[in-house]
Amino acid sequence: MIPGAVFLAFTCWGVAFGWPAGNFWVKIGLSVLCVCGYSLLWRRPVVRARPESFIFGVFAAAALYLVFFIGNVLAPYVVRDAPVQAAGIYALGKGGGGLRILLLLLFVTGPGEEIFWRGFLQSAMMTRFGNVPGFLAATALYAGVHIFSRNLVLILAALVAGAFWGALYLWRRDLTLLIVSHSLWSAVIFAVAPIK
Repeated sequence: MIPGAVFLAFTCWGVAFGWPAGNFWVKIGLSVLCVCGYSLLWRRPVVRARPESFIFGVFAAAALYLVFFIGNVLAPYVVRDAPVQAAGIYALGKGGGGLRILLLLLFVTGPGEEIFWRGFLQSAMMTRFGNVPGFLAATALYAGVHIFSRNLVLILAALVAGAFWGALYLWRRDLTLLIVSHSLWSAVIFAVAPIK
């Protein structure tokens, strides 16, 4: 179950980031649907529509956006050509149409990634290896699949975001909170108010 999920995730993200043909947003959307479908074959996620989950999810998205805003200021001190690499991240999404990207991030990639990465993979790894080792392993894998982008800033961004959402899952076990946070954060940072 876990090895198959890891292999599938690396294959899908490898195609999305490493295969030059096709529209990036189509490829990443299909990749997320693929891994999410795989996870649903093994485990049905527990998603509860509680008001506190939505409220906390909005605050978590805002907090992560602030982390990335500060990180954007500090990034050139860590990675020499950080602005160029950050521009490369946004260049991936050209040609997708603003509204279509927004809807994809809100209703496909955000929910699908959380169902797979935290609700399925991190949960399974925490059960098998223990809470903290499972969280660390899932976070490393989430960052690792982004290696196909060959963009250090994107890999570090995935590590920070994955650790943030993974820690929230470790703490609260609330998939609704994570879906709201991931969906809103990605929609804002890519389609509404990009950080450049």
